[in-house]
Amino acid sequence: MLGNFSYKNATKLYFGDDSLKYLNEELPKYGKNIQLIYGGGSIKKNGLYDEIIQILKDNGKNVIEDAGVMPNPTVEKLNEGVKLAKENHVDLLLAVGGGSCCDYAKAVSVSVNCDEDPWDKYYIRFEEPTCEIVPVGCILTMAGTGSEMNAGAVITNHEQKLKIGHVFGEEVMPKFSILNPKYTFSLPKRQMVAGIYDIFNHICEQYFSGDDDNTSDYIAEALMKSVIHSSLIAIENPEDYEARSNIMWTATWALNTLISRGKTTDWMVHMIGQSVGAYTDATHGMTLSAVSIPYYRFIMPYGLNKFKRFATEVWGICAEGKTDEQIAEEGLQAMENWMKQIGVALKLSELGVTEDMIDGITEGTLILEGGYKVLSKDEVKQIIKASM
Repeated sequence: MLGNFSYKNATKLYFGDDSLKYLNEELPKYGKNIQLIYGGGSIKKNGLYDEIIQILKDNGKNVIEDAGVMPNPTVEKLNEGVKLAKENHVDLLLAVGGGSCCDYAKAVSVSVNCDEDPWDKYYIRFEEPTCEIVPVGCILTMAGTGSEMNAGAVITNHEQKLKIGHVFGEEVMPKFSILNPKYTFSLPKRQMVAGIYDIFNHICEQYFSGDDDNTSDYIAEALMKSVIHSSLIAIENPEDYEARSNIMWTATWALNTLISRGKTTDWMVHMIGQSVGAYTDATHGMTLSAVSIPYYRFIMPYGLNKFKRFATEVWGICAEGKTDEQIAEEGLQAMENWMKQIGVALKLSELGVTEDMIDGITEGTLILEGGYKVLSKDEVKQIIKASM
């Protein structure tokens, strides 16, 4: 492993089908006013809302409801949440839902006591919080983003056609997260597989960089194999607890910063996918799946050894009698076949992208370093066109 690094993860996790009871252990640590954050109301249909409300009441908490968090939280919704938290002097932001709710809660947490416009401060200037941060807790109902154990928060600005993520410092990480795999059983299949691909791509973005012998890459390979194995079980039986628990746990470890230690990372699939999302509001995991294969085929010549390793170690491709290029390409073909099998989008046109959006999506794509090649805007456009 190369370079120097530090590692700390401040989030406490409670995992398993009896994990909600531990909310009783966490709530006494915080003040009386709890902002309960959730999405479209599915938690009311499945009974989780009532359970949480009862626990909050039993602990003497005053509940301020913040419903309607959309799959791609907007700057307008963020401003609403900040206003609500300020008016009610909130002591804890409790997010119940998937990554969007968790991201939104973290964005609110750094904005409540800040007098500046949060979009401008955090998402345009990429500044760090200079004010008191309201603590966040998460109760996860969808596996995918890893937001339950990291400091990232993605917000969409439709007016500016931008979808941007800010990875804050460890002080913004959720103080605790409750992970019950059974809460994911009722997800529609499309949401489940989008989350599965999001997990897989998080691992890819950290794996496809560097040429040294790095322990992080060995961990990444094991996580990828776990996702592949469990995904095939879950699409056949969505209520297979073992498969869904493995998917949920892998999602957390895919993006809690562990496998990025001691190496550079390549987040260009996410940068392109997020720009697509700003134009289409398409499901995040699907925007990633639609651009992944064209992107990885484009950069494969620049990181051929890693792509060869990916083929043999993750997909079990036989290397005998083949060139490195053939082995690497077979690995990407195996990945594409798996993506087809689980049912994710493989073309941007499936997500509503039209030819007249290509220039805007290209312009809205942030160019990051860290991968095997730093892209030009023309190369980004080439990849987007290949994804159509």
